[in-house]
Amino acid sequence: MELRHLQHFVAVAEDQHFTRAAERLMVSQSGLSASIRALERELRAPLFVRTTRRVTLTEAGRALLTEAERILAQVRAARDAVAAVQGVLRGTLSVGTEQCIAGVCVAPLLAAFRRRHPDVEIRLRQAGSGALAEEVAAGRLDLAFAVTTRADTDQLRCLPLASEPMTVLCHSAHRLAEGGTVTPEDLGGEDFVDFHPDWGPRRTTDSVFAAAGVHRTVALEVNDVHSLLDLVQENLGIAVVPRHFGHKREASALAALPLKDVAETAYETVAMLPPPDATSPAARALMDLLEAEATTP
Repeated sequence: MELRHLQHFVAVAEDQHFTRAAERLMVSQSGLSASIRALERELRAPLFVRTTRRVTLTEAGRALLTEAERILAQVRAARDAVAAVQGVLRGTLSVGTEQCIAGVCVAPLLAAFRRRHPDVEIRLRQAGSGALAEEVAAGRLDLAFAVTTRADTDQLRCLPLASEPMTVLCHSAHRLAEGGTVTPEDLGGEDFVDFHPDWGPRRTTDSVFAAAGVHRTVALEVNDVHSLLDLVQENLGIAVVPRHFGHKREASALAALPLKDVAETAYETVAMLPPPDATSPAARALMDLLEAEATTP
């Protein structure tokens, strides 16, 4: 089995199309097809179901994809490690992040990294914490900044970044606006604005209400912070979010109420990385830079 066969297989699996994968890899379509056939012969199993419009993975193909991605990630890490020993940091840094993550300002951090390591290509993917954890564990991302989703495993470790309480945001004319702190029980029957279920703040809020035994209705579901704030500001619903989200609007625009009877550190953000021996030099350099910036007065 050759590395190029695995590279070709992963490209077809990602694009679900031989022509697009061949164009991306800059190889002929016939050569790509021959490479996949050679891999299927060696493994004695079909890897794709082919139609005139697209290709999909077979059960054997899905099993191979996880291992192929991990192998290719390890090869990239090995090459980058050799370059680092030679005093040159190069290769690719693949970073994942949720929106507005507490404990790290991603854009300035990546800009500082690029100034220090101009030979490293930076790739960024924004997604929910569950998806990011899976991609780091599979080797598709070097690291990710996300919300705690699970305990450490053999493929994933989490380094704490920050923790903060959850806050209720509502329109200044809402019935809750004149009160002080509120509990989950006080919010029963309200319409909520919230994120997609895989986003960290939604996971945290769902856990808070489940622990309190309070049913809630998410009437308006969004995928970005500013849309959530816009909807709350129009009095279309209330939101339970990390405290720092409320700082993104003028103080008079929204009422922010502490949510009590929940853990003070309910919203916990982390850096997700592979095990130390599988962490790329670029990922270690980014974490070193983050640590240095955190300790700078």
